[in-house]
Amino acid sequence: MKNLKYLLVGIVFGIIFVKAEILSWFRIYEMFRLQSFFMYGVIGTAIIVGIVSVFIIKKFNIKTFSGDPITFEPKESNKGQIYGGLIFGIGWAITGACPGPMYAQIGAGFIVVGVVYLSAVFGTWCYGYFKDKLPH
Repeated sequence: MKNLKYLLVGIVFGIIFVKAEILSWFRIYEMFRLQSFFMYGVIGTAIIVGIVSVFIIKKFNIKTFSGDPITFEPKESNKGQIYGGLIFGIGWAITGACPGPMYAQIGAGFIVVGVVYLSAVFGTWCYGYFKDKLPH
């Protein structure tokens, strides 16, 4: 019951994704073939909203609903992020599924995305298993 609010928000976002065609394989295909601005507009809007949100949180020292401060920790960059991003992008282009919308795709009846989901879970498990052995 405690996590019901997250489930409800997820359902609302899933409905929005379906109605806005954000999880349409065709829209993703168009994006990677540079044939349409639609998905770039969606992603660009999300980036702008994120930048403005972080600015507002920092400027007004906004806290969580439970009163805890919101902190942003600096992160170090490494070449593994480049390799991971390339693998992620190739997988996204081939399957038309991104980890977040994948659940909405399954919920919308695209059952074949279940294979992509299982592959993502297996890939995450592999990363966790080999993480300490990977170059930094």
